[in-house]
Amino acid sequence: FIGSTEDGITTTLGRGGSDYTGSIFGAALDAEVIEIWTDVDGMMTADPRKVSNAFTIPTITYAEAMELSHFGAKVIYPPSLQPAFAKNIPIKVLNTFNTASEGTTVHNTALETPYAITGISSIDDIALVNVQGSGMIGVAGVSARLFSAMSRNKISVILISQASSEHSICFAIDPKNAERAKDVLDQEFSVEITAGDIDRDGIQIQRNVSIIAIVGEGMRRSTGVSGKLFTALGKNGINVIATAQGSSELNISVVIQKNDLSKALNAIHGVFFQSEVRTLNLFVVGTGLIGSTFLKQLAAQSAYLAKEKLLKVNVVGLARSKKMWLNPEGISLQNWQEELDENGKTTSLSAFVQRIREFNLPNSVFIDCTSDKDIIQYYFPLLDASVSVVTPNKVANSSSYAEYRRLQQTAVRKGVKFLYETNVGAGLPIINTIQGLMSSGDKFVKIEAILSGTLSFIFNSFVEGTRFVDIVGEAKEKGYTEPDPRDDLSGLDVARKILILARETGIALEMSDIQIAPILPENCLQAPTVDAFFKEVEGSDAYFANLLNEAVAKGEKLRYIATLENGKATLQLRTVDADHPFYSLSGADNIVSFTTERYNTRPLVVKGPGAGAEVTASGVFADVMSISSYLA
Repeated sequence: FIGSTEDGITTTLGRGGSDYTGSIFGAALDAEVIEIWTDVDGMMTADPRKVSNAFTIPTITYAEAMELSHFGAKVIYPPSLQPAFAKNIPIKVLNTFNTASEGTTVHNTALETPYAITGISSIDDIALVNVQGSGMIGVAGVSARLFSAMSRNKISVILISQASSEHSICFAIDPKNAERAKDVLDQEFSVEITAGDIDRDGIQIQRNVSIIAIVGEGMRRSTGVSGKLFTALGKNGINVIATAQGSSELNISVVIQKNDLSKALNAIHGVFFQSEVRTLNLFVVGTGLIGSTFLKQLAAQSAYLAKEKLLKVNVVGLARSKKMWLNPEGISLQNWQEELDENGKTTSLSAFVQRIREFNLPNSVFIDCTSDKDIIQYYFPLLDASVSVVTPNKVANSSSYAEYRRLQQTAVRKGVKFLYETNVGAGLPIINTIQGLMSSGDKFVKIEAILSGTLSFIFNSFVEGTRFVDIVGEAKEKGYTEPDPRDDLSGLDVARKILILARETGIALEMSDIQIAPILPENCLQAPTVDAFFKEVEGSDAYFANLLNEAVAKGEKLRYIATLENGKATLQLRTVDADHPFYSLSGADNIVSFTTERYNTRPLVVKGPGAGAEVTASGVFADVMSISSYLA
């Protein structure tokens, strides 16, 4: 490490000097192996400071090591590889502080590995120089002049990219040389700029960009490597500014915005090294009954997901009405309430969303477990930031049709997911069924549905020998109804749900288009208080008894049914006979009957619990798992 200058002054050898010296001596002595002892466990699949799942590469070729070192991997000084390579001597990179580690062996032969690439490297800060002009097309010698000018001025070029049209060429350099490079090129091509062959603003410098390189001999025998790379970046909203790949298929390099570097490295690492655990980053708003149940389910399932699905679901942010807490390292699923209480700041949804955007984590999902009407304004900036959204909150999808379509289109345009299976039927696969049938080309003829657990319970329980007022009172005592049962009996919640189903089938309805036949007489609706409401219902006992008796006389049962047919949606209390699939419904179950061109004579029926924290949270969980599969 210690040397001297030509004048005999003691000095250090500089970066890599001792490694280079060791390699020279090893080559001169025809050593069996050259050991380089450093402070890490060899060369890693990525920078462990940026990618927590990075692991040691056991073996690597000289060419791979040279490529990774060139693009930022600092473990080996690139010139130190040359003497060993010339004599075909293996180099072992070992850790002085962990002698038990086997480190990395660098040699001439590529060994079989389960991965298409060997490692990912990056240069954090570069400047991208772009030269553009129509006069460059088909003109020989432009590139030679450009790079000769860089060489004469001792400006090293890190990466070169040129489209086949020859209209432009860009290259990456050290940012400290950016302005000098522009001055050199302005002078070199002054005649072409004056003549208009190169645009007057055709020599441009783009700062705050980074290079990522994926490297590996395995790319030669693996198809779709570049596809996986660009898909991983695209699904996380990372724009590729420039790209370069040699015909040797050893390296694919991309230039991206500097603030996307960590996100990109983690996304790429997760895709190419899938035998290691991938990470999904969650931001949960609303820790009430559904939100807390989801977190409990996630805690119980996390070990299974890590072992069987190689998936770590990392809760990074939590927010409730009064406090919020964000931690990019993750929040404990066992002690999240204590962490939120101790570390939480006053809740500000705008600040919460801003922090999500600033974290810029790969594979991010925002989960809205609230019933907040104002929260949907944040869906758009989140989707624009390539953050997927999962929600049981019906507000967004039952607002204006224009808003509904804009959400759908934003998610598609940004390549992320907006999932809301639990908007209708809690955890029942209702929306997924519609989307699957639509995607496969089926056409809907009619949808009939009982979409309220409260109204299902009331009319399943309203049988001979009972009074309507007693059944509604029982439903309120069991917690099935809202504090004012008229909120359920009005049918508005059911109207929102059938509106969402109509839109999912491609029908552009608004809430005002839903025809709602009232269940309650006007006197019950106009009662000033809940107590007064129950008195009015009791006073209308003959009205409800008559409805029941008419149904019984026909051998039928009362059911509150939402119907979508011929582009119209209606809600009304109907009677159904024993042949109808809704006749035998019991408890508080939901049921949906799909009549389509394919399911015509015998409708497709989905039935089960349509409310409750456990099943709703389970539906949210299923949507999150769907996103993890999409991002894999």
